[in-house]
Amino acid sequence: MMTDRLELLREALPYIQKFKGKIFVVKLSGKVTEDPTTRQSLAEEIALCHQVGIHIIVVHGGGNQVTHLARRLGVEQRIILGRRVTDDETLELAKMIFAGKINTEVAAALYRSGVPTVGLTGFDGHLVRARRREPQRLWNPTTGREETVDYGHVGDVEAVNGRLLRLLMENGYLPVVCCLAADDQGNIVNINADTIAAELAADLDAEKLVLLTDVDGLFLRRDDPTTKLSHLTRAELEELLASGYLTEGMLPKADAILRLLARGRTTVHIINGCRRNALLQEIFTDAGSGTMIRPT
Repeated sequence: MMTDRLELLREALPYIQKFKGKIFVVKLSGKVTEDPTTRQSLAEEIALCHQVGIHIIVVHGGGNQVTHLARRLGVEQRIILGRRVTDDETLELAKMIFAGKINTEVAAALYRSGVPTVGLTGFDGHLVRARRREPQRLWNPTTGREETVDYGHVGDVEAVNGRLLRLLMENGYLPVVCCLAADDQGNIVNINADTIAAELAADLDAEKLVLLTDVDGLFLRRDDPTTKLSHLTRAELEELLASGYLTEGMLPKADAILRLLARGRTTVHIINGCRRNALLQEIFTDAGSGTMIRPT
């Protein structure tokens, strides 16, 4: 047992040396942050990466928690093509969950692991400049017809400014960014967290974008774990998207990933953040734990 652990340290050493001083954007899904035990375990893995010199930015969503709270309060929810329609009531829930509950809980878990953190929204320090999304004509698979969809207080990223994040990381802090931003008039909008994470990764020329979900990666056959795709290229992901293989929840992720891969050298990883040590295995071992997607 001790020999096995020492061998793991030997395997990790080249990766520690390679990634020291590099920037990783780590995006946490709502499902990953729900369970306190999972959240704390993941915070310890992120803390280890921070301690060996990797600059980490955490971005989180929280759609699951918004859905649960909406159900308790009787607020109807609509999700079309993997994106939440954010009406006035849902925006209030999003502000409470994203900027309040989840951001505080994630930062506190990292604090308990010895990492100095700073919780942020997209409008802190003009980090994310957004615009409210215009109504769109879309094919709605739920209704089986094309319709005009007004997503309400949903925003699209116009630009990001990573200067504040660089300043924080250079001084030893780990930023924790929630997926709320504002337009030029200061109106708060809800932006898909995968989109924000990908835009920040591109602006900061990040080494990696790591998407922590509740699945082990991408599979050719969803119910067959032996068909997991350990490595993909951008072109291969485009083929999967065009084939209609990807489920609705994966569509916003795929869009964000493809835009990022088209703009730089960042590699993207999809791993199961609910599985203990999956993040460390993906970063510091040859085999990895999930699916890695490369630009070429």
